[in-house]
Amino acid sequence: MPRERLVAPADRVAALEANIARVLRGKPGAIRHAVVALLARGHLLIEDVPGVGKTTLARSLARSIGGTFHRVQFTSDLLPSDVIGVSILDPKSGEFEFRPGPVFANLVLADEINRTPPRTQSALLEAMNEGQVSVDGHTYPLEQPFLVMATQNAEERYGTYPLPESQMDRFLLRIRIDYPSPEDERRILLESAGRPEDALARLDPVLSVAEVRALQEAAERVHLSTELADYIVAVARETRRSPHLSLGVSPRGQLAWRNAARAAALAEGRDYVLPDDLKSLVGPVLAHRVVPASPVEALTRSRSDVERVLADILDRLPAPG
Repeated sequence: MPRERLVAPADRVAALEANIARVLRGKPGAIRHAVVALLARGHLLIEDVPGVGKTTLARSLARSIGGTFHRVQFTSDLLPSDVIGVSILDPKSGEFEFRPGPVFANLVLADEINRTPPRTQSALLEAMNEGQVSVDGHTYPLEQPFLVMATQNAEERYGTYPLPESQMDRFLLRIRIDYPSPEDERRILLESAGRPEDALARLDPVLSVAEVRALQEAAERVHLSTELADYIVAVARETRRSPHLSLGVSPRGQLAWRNAARAAALAEGRDYVLPDDLKSLVGPVLAHRVVPASPVEALTRSRSDVERVLADILDRLPAPG
């Protein structure tokens, strides 16, 4: 019996994406990836040059779901307590009181995350992986949904601290927004009036955080066939055998690929994953989870070289029909 199309979730996702597109013109792919990360309970890393809409994407997504939003500008002197919070002694009660940091929000924009030292970068690890933070022996849960959207300038190396594999692995997707097309740039020049903040201020929520949580639960129920599970395992094993890679896809990477594909299928109104859902996400989900065998490429984490290796693996492994 053919599976039924899930109209309601697809309509909600379409409304969310259309609302974001009101302020981020001509970037449906980046918007879809941000929504996939949200629905899959993952996090998003955006590597791109300044001025292409990274902050606009984060703010418009937060406003579109009626969620709380905090932006953290990562710098070399930023401390872990500046991110997760700190316990302060209350002189009246004589007890320590926890003051939450900016990580306590539905959407956290970690701007230029690679400009802060590893110690501060690692302050986000527990929050991103467990949905909680621990301070002075106490654990504090984060409100759900919780999405970290981090940015870094892929072209600039001076004064930066490359993200280690453990930190990169916490991001479900790594994407670029890239420059708009000439047509979209002309439309932005002719139609945009005032400051970008003015357009964001006029953006009304189209979903509630409760509806987002319901969509996340629906994404987790999307069916993955045994054949596609075998396909994910086969691709991962090929990355580990490849002479072009020194580090292949881990089991956690396989789960991330599955979760992202489930969210993408839900966005398309299906309760089952298709091979194309997996193929369309192989670069954003897997490219930052593998390491090139060449020391030079490993140092620069060349996206194009890694994606060519992954594309070659997909070409050699037929997807289930």
